Amino acid sequence: MIVIKIGGTEGIDYLPICADIAALIKEGKQLIIVHGGSSETNELSTQLGNPPRFITSLSGYTSRYTDQATLRVFMMAVNGKINSLLVEQLQKQQVNAFGLSGLDGQTIQATRKATVQSIENGKKKIIRDDFTGKIGHINNLILSTLLELGLTPIIAPLAISTEGEAVNVDADRAAAAIAGAMNAELLILLTGAPGVLRKFPDPSSLMQHIPRQNLLDALEYAEGRMKKKILATEEALGAGVKKVIISDGRIENPILNALSGTRTVID
Repeated sequence: MIVIKIGGTEGIDYLPICADIAALIKEGKQLIIVHGGSSETNELSTQLGNPPRFITSLSGYTSRYTDQATLRVFMMAVNGKINSLLVEQLQKQQVNAFGLSGLDGQTIQATRKATVQSIENGKKKIIRDDFTGKIGHINNLILSTLLELGLTPIIAPLAISTEGEAVNVDADRAAAAIAGAMNAELLILLTGAPGVLRKFPDPSSLMQHIPRQNLLDALEYAEGRMKKKILATEEALGAGVKKVIISDGRIENPILNALSGTRTVID
């Protein structure tokens, strides 16, 4: 069992990723795919006159500010467009892909954060209208059933809250939670970088291997969204996943490269 998270940053090409997914499935691998959609959401938000806004938590993590209007845009971009495009591309590769979001069948259950604390211009701010959630439970029965039917789940990072509301969840952490719940041996996080860089953005500073006991030390080097990937990696390993790979999703044969090429391996 391998869980693969496809990043939503600009420059990631779905075609070679889908080709690699098809090749692994033909080899008999069981895969679950989770995807992001930050670039598409930013573009659509701007087109609709609701420019994207990001907030930084007190601990230094950056995330999308998701009020109700932004949540609707996020649904359109991530669940409406990207999920369907990935399913289409995989069907062309003879992979019987099944698109869904964490909302469907309560596949991803989360607690909506009543308040979000952020730092703006050096000042602490309390946000009360944010529709983001902290993942609490994965309905692995649904995912297991899809796999038993010969279907490959393609999952958009939305969740259902305890109050029945749709919430935005971090795709890296959703992939980590799913990998843990499904007893996956491997989690692959495809992103817009070669892996964890000691001196961002210098690719020659790639950290090719990080022992799990040294993982949190990597937060010192991680920049931007990479901090969330380190956090997701910690959560995946803590949930029983044996190995996490952070690798470049912009290159030819990105998944095959992640398995045996230039990347960061954490175990």
